[in-house]
Amino acid sequence: MADGSQYIPRLKALFESEIRAKLQEEFGYKNAMQVPQLEKIVLNIGVGDAVQDTKRVKKAAEELALIAGQQPVITRAKNSIAGFKVREGMPLGTKVTLRRARMYDFLDRLITVAMPRIRDFRGVKVNSFDGRGNYALGLKEHIIFPEVDYDKVDQVRGMDVIICTTAENDDEARALLKHFNMPFTQPGQ
Repeated sequence: MADGSQYIPRLKALFESEIRAKLQEEFGYKNAMQVPQLEKIVLNIGVGDAVQDTKRVKKAAEELALIAGQQPVITRAKNSIAGFKVREGMPLGTKVTLRRARMYDFLDRLITVAMPRIRDFRGVKVNSFDGRGNYALGLKEHIIFPEVDYDKVDQVRGMDVIICTTAENDDEARALLKHFNMPFTQPGQ
């Protein structure tokens, strides 16, 4: 910015001004630094049909770069699996880890722009936590993000979104994401 001011994402400003105080009161933390916060968001696209054509991994990486705003890495097979015709070192997917401002910007776009574009969307499962405060969700179509040009997509791919927090347990992480307006479904739906 021209005046020398630092860009602060909307969700980070919301966390600093409101959410931190609410969580501190809700869980009775004595110190503001004990309050759980977002650590990183990992995006992953597995390209199962890369066995036939390795160019599909490059195309998936280009599309993930548009979504994430930074260059992803290509993940490769660690072991050979003859039944799946996979050889060691073969490219099988792409992933990117978002931190700081890009992480908050992505979460904001995911919740406010992308999720409402999902067909028949009723919310995300409330029980997809891992026990240590991390939340994972799968998207069936990566084309829900406005950065991806639908006409240039060769194939609709699914993607995994893993939201890592500093929370000690699932209840703290659930409360943190709920304050960020994550659209959780009610248990039993």
